[in-house]
Amino acid sequence: MKKFDIPVYYKSNLINKIKELRKVNDPRKKDYSPALLEFGNFSVYLARHFGFCYGVENAIEIAYKAVDENPGKRVFLISEMIHNPGVNEDLTRYGVQFLTDTLGNEITPFSELTSDDVVIIPAFGTTIEIEQKLNALGVQKYLYNTTCPFVEKVWKKSAQLGEGDHTVVIHGKYNHEETRATFSHTVKNAPAVIVKDMEETKLLARFITGEIPGNEFYDMFAGRFSEGFDADKHLVKVGVVNQTTMLATETQEISDYLKEVMITKYGAENIAHHYADTRDTLCYATNDNQRATIELLNTDADFAVVVGGYNSSNTTHIVEILEEKFPVYYISDESKIDDTGSISFYDIHKKEEVHSSLPGGIKSPKVVITSGASCPDSVVERVMGKLAEHYDAEFSIDAAINSYIESLTT
Repeated sequence: MKKFDIPVYYKSNLINKIKELRKVNDPRKKDYSPALLEFGNFSVYLARHFGFCYGVENAIEIAYKAVDENPGKRVFLISEMIHNPGVNEDLTRYGVQFLTDTLGNEITPFSELTSDDVVIIPAFGTTIEIEQKLNALGVQKYLYNTTCPFVEKVWKKSAQLGEGDHTVVIHGKYNHEETRATFSHTVKNAPAVIVKDMEETKLLARFITGEIPGNEFYDMFAGRFSEGFDADKHLVKVGVVNQTTMLATETQEISDYLKEVMITKYGAENIAHHYADTRDTLCYATNDNQRATIELLNTDADFAVVVGGYNSSNTTHIVEILEEKFPVYYISDESKIDDTGSISFYDIHKKEEVHSSLPGGIKSPKVVITSGASCPDSVVERVMGKLAEHYDAEFSIDAAINSYIESLTT
């Protein structure tokens, strides 16, 4: 795996050592069980996989390189580099400006750009329409393109589906930057429609079966289908791709469901002519993080803390998984825990930050800790330290590492 040059303040001595030990003892990544770290009477179940992935580290390295290589020039990000407030705030301290917000609304008008400006394409990629704007202005956008290779893999899969005259069903959040980019690249080669979840997939299926007449499709899926989409024609052959950070289980359910719908309508003997049995297009990191999160459900922890940006899709799905068993506190960083034990955390259902107190009256508290793919390890370490302090435990990195090494020999 390539090593990236990222700022040292994003790294954690504790977490780096644990990850190194896990890599040595499990080089093929077959063991998804968490690492148990003990800080006296306070214990942490640390997920097997979490934190910066390949695509994020690549994006961060390129972004800081763009700043270093262009002194005196204006440097712009098309939108947030990744969905982590700390990383984006740090880039702005270096003078990086944003062209759009996460919904694509202009912050700095593209008309104000010149060919001397530097523009960084974020890890989510960008739309063909934005690429064309940059081309017209003479901006060398490909010089600092941080698009994740796993996002580009989805675009290639969509193109292959189009070559087979399939309509591409994109499982994703239709306002998410990555989904907008994937949709834009897909419609070059194929009709496309976006579904957010299984509920919308079942609605789409009713058009496939003819239960709902095609002329009602355009209102029900407004803003989520390609130009010239014909609901009576373009739902005869379909294939599924996804936003790379969606829940793997949900994407699989959507794929399986649409396949069964096609079998019911056209017969199993004809399924190859109506459904492309694509392999899941989630990235490896999303798969690893979600599987490691599922393994956390087997612990006897008292509660869970998930660290990451509140607009991070992959982090939200980690929270959803852990909510099956634990009270979950979804925080952006350690500042959300104050000295009294009050905690401010994001409620993914209310879609707002709420306030509570950390669980009390626990003799030897055990907590599950993990983070999203865009969260620095240093933030996770600081969160662990803040929790240990609250529960009157000494936050000794050496002791925690030693306790984990001992667990490997027992």
